[in-house]
Amino acid sequence: MSEKLKKVSIICSKGTIDSVYAALILANGARMEGIEVDMFFTFFGLDAITKKKMDKLHVATVGNPALSMPGGIPFPTIIGMLPGIEAIVSAMMKKEMEKLDIPPVSEFLEMITASGGKIFACKLAVEMFKLKKEDLYDDLDGILTVGEFYERAAGSQIIFI
Repeated sequence: MSEKLKKVSIICSKGTIDSVYAALILANGARMEGIEVDMFFTFFGLDAITKKKMDKLHVATVGNPALSMPGGIPFPTIIGMLPGIEAIVSAMMKKEMEKLDIPPVSEFLEMITASGGKIFACKLAVEMFKLKKEDLYDDLDGILTVGEFYERAAGSQIIFI
């Protein structure tokens, strides 16, 4: 019989809708299974926990080979470069998520912290982007160095997104 997973440490390094929601869904699912969760947001993943940006994330329309139009038709990268296309595609994605009752990022973060999940920002990235703690999610559990993150992650499954 296999041993049950006790803790996951999820690193979110990208600020696109698909990357941030992948991290949030994994974290929420883990909490629902009783698994301890630490989320560590670094580089552009910080957008997910930056108050001014968290509910305004976009889909990357350029350089996203998995992006397709309705009917599974591949999305030509050149179209993604046109003004307004990223906003339109992002709005369409958010509309589909609303139909599935997927909450906005800020609400998802609240659900995770209310269930006992921990949310951390990367100290280096916070300094690099010249952010302050007050710019970030109110229930942030801390701003950690990479070493501090690894200390917390000891014995856990690390998931990088």
